[in-house]
Amino acid sequence: MLTEVKAEVSELFHVGGIITTHGLRGEVRIYPTTEDVHRFSELDELYLEDHRGHLFLVHIASVRYQKGQVLLSFKEFPDINAIEPYKKCQLYVDREHATPLGEGEYYVADLIGLDVISDDGTFSGTLYDVMETGANDVYEIHSADGKKLLLPAIKQCILSVDIKANLMKIHILDGLLDL
Repeated sequence: MLTEVKAEVSELFHVGGIITTHGLRGEVRIYPTTEDVHRFSELDELYLEDHRGHLFLVHIASVRYQKGQVLLSFKEFPDINAIEPYKKCQLYVDREHATPLGEGEYYVADLIGLDVISDDGTFSGTLYDVMETGANDVYEIHSADGKKLLLPAIKQCILSVDIKANLMKIHILDGLLDL
């Protein structure tokens, strides 16, 4: 039986989603959203968000890898009938189990909502979203007057990030505000 936990999805880190069941013994095929798909082998538990938005702590019973996807089974779901209702549900880890960061790296969850100001004082806004692209991330920043700025997350544009002060200082390359 699952017991609901008191946590907010906004405090957790998304690591994947259940695509479908696999076999009769309660295994599920996971679409990983984490850079290191093999990190599931290092985890003992995950947070499962059901279709109603409720969170449950589930314990990993087994992990296998197949064709770039992850096959998991959970102690709480002994067979296909038990796990079937959770197809298309999302999986999360807490901050304690998140992938450690390197120098100058930040969790997207910590960046969203930062106050943003340009080095010349001509633009200010709030970091609204982080889009992952092939070359580099792109930050979507919304100004108070409703304008949107798409800013590449490169050294020339992101001058400093201070999570504690909730502030990001940026440099806007010529022409970016004209788009």
